[in-house]
Amino acid sequence: MSYRQAVFANGQFYHVFNRGVEKRRTFIDKRDYSRFVDSLNYYRARDQHIRFSFRGRMDAENELGPLFAEVVSYCLMPNHFHLLLKQVTDNGITTFLSKLSNSYTKYFNTRYKRVGPLFQGSFKAVRIESDEQLVHVCRYIHLNPLIDYLVKNIRDYAYSSYLEYLGVKEGFCHKNYIMDGFSSPQAYEKFVLDQEDYGRSIKLLERATHEEMG
Repeated sequence: MSYRQAVFANGQFYHVFNRGVEKRRTFIDKRDYSRFVDSLNYYRARDQHIRFSFRGRMDAENELGPLFAEVVSYCLMPNHFHLLLKQVTDNGITTFLSKLSNSYTKYFNTRYKRVGPLFQGSFKAVRIESDEQLVHVCRYIHLNPLIDYLVKNIRDYAYSSYLEYLGVKEGFCHKNYIMDGFSSPQAYEKFVLDQEDYGRSIKLLERATHEEMG
């Protein structure tokens, strides 16, 4: 499996991910996770001329204008993140990720009194080739906390869009691309949990790939 930088096209879906430099932790506590999620919501929209740090928390969709990209699902892990995105406008994903990464890095460096890059170079992206792959990647993203043994029940993990998909909490993800294929949130949950071993095998392959990347 190769993780070359994708050439982004409008209307296409991409699995986007990155990790901390030297595999360091990029999220230390609840405040960090919450800050990244709020920034994820904020910077997906175009024409945000005010930095998130000066804007404060948003009231979700009613303040958003046109989007750079639609967030389909996400998961934040202690030293990396996964996003499933659909590009909406030209250069949308690249601009979105640049704003998001720069904003969060400034916040993190200020809070922890450090300097320099926080994430490892450019983010990685893989284009989704089919509807089937789209659903499988979304499941894989939601399985990450279970795959890495952070929790025994992924309902207990607060830093992903999984609970949003189950209808347990509100959010900003465009779930219809996935949920249109399921009769209910319970049906999606069954689909995810029936494939734990599949997720673990994919994780091993991903780790091997990252080792090759250095």
